[in-house]
Amino acid sequence: MEQPIITAAGGLVQNNEGAFLLIYRRGFWDLPKGKLDLGESIPECAVREVQEETGLQTLDLGPFLCMTTHAYFDPWLQKDVVKETHWYKMNATASISEKLIPQSEEDIEKIEWVPKERLPQYLLQTYPTIRIVFDAFNGGTPKF
Repeated sequence: MEQPIITAAGGLVQNNEGAFLLIYRRGFWDLPKGKLDLGESIPECAVREVQEETGLQTLDLGPFLCMTTHAYFDPWLQKDVVKETHWYKMNATASISEKLIPQSEEDIEKIEWVPKERLPQYLLQTYPTIRIVFDAFNGGTPKF
């Protein structure tokens, strides 16, 4: 039997200082993302999910970066599914002092602005699909 496909979207967010927004949940550093709502476009979903998961409201949606896929067991559907996540580059246009609020309902424990030079240590504790997003940001070449 074929696995259901879940469509999701998220963002690789940078601030004016060039730092990247990372969230920490379930023991891994991750990027904000989530499932597409009925009637919503994929870019709208990406912005909404970043806002909901981080509390960050001032975002400029940038270009599409890539799509990643991964399989997991969905506890709501009680079956294995494939999640296709559409990733966009985003810019946080407000001050770095804009309050970040981890969405606890999504098990997000903390949110950090990570400077580019510190990114490699965070990427050691993330998912392979997140490294793919950063590689897409770098034009397909791993640089972090």
